[in-house]
Amino acid sequence: MVQPIREAESGEAQTAQDGSDFTPLTADQAQALREKHPSLSPCWVVLMQIAVGMVITLLAWLLTGRSTVAWSAASGALAVVVPAALFARGVTGQFASVNAGSAVLSFFVWEMVKIFVTVGIMFAAYRLVEGLSWPAMLIGLVVTMKVYWLALLFKGKAKTVQI
Repeated sequence: MVQPIREAESGEAQTAQDGSDFTPLTADQAQALREKHPSLSPCWVVLMQIAVGMVITLLAWLLTGRSTVAWSAASGALAVVVPAALFARGVTGQFASVNAGSAVLSFFVWEMVKIFVTVGIMFAAYRLVEGLSWPAMLIGLVVTMKVYWLALLFKGKAKTVQI
């Protein structure tokens, strides 16, 4: 049985009565934890993906001297950036913040949209880019996708979560 958290007269949270070692945080401790570990803005991640996608495209062009390879790398980057931007917009919208159920539904719907858009962009690249370089497109896709890990290094620049 879940017991509600009650604060003692001194402002400190009481331990659970069932003998467990779990001690809930006080409001001050929770605020300090939020400030120490701020959330990562989805927009920040998308902006970093755009920057990395442009760098990969430029490198592909500079290293090979072929515009086809650059367009292929750009297509791979776009297959990550566009769906990620749609997903970020979808899961941070009003519908997703109504309650927990709508947040879960929103996550799954936008994840499905993300997958379909990714496949659609890759198919469009196959049809539109003359002499598509699959290795260049996959390198652009994978490197841009791995920006999530790079963005975690810069998470301190994100705003703290307001509750």
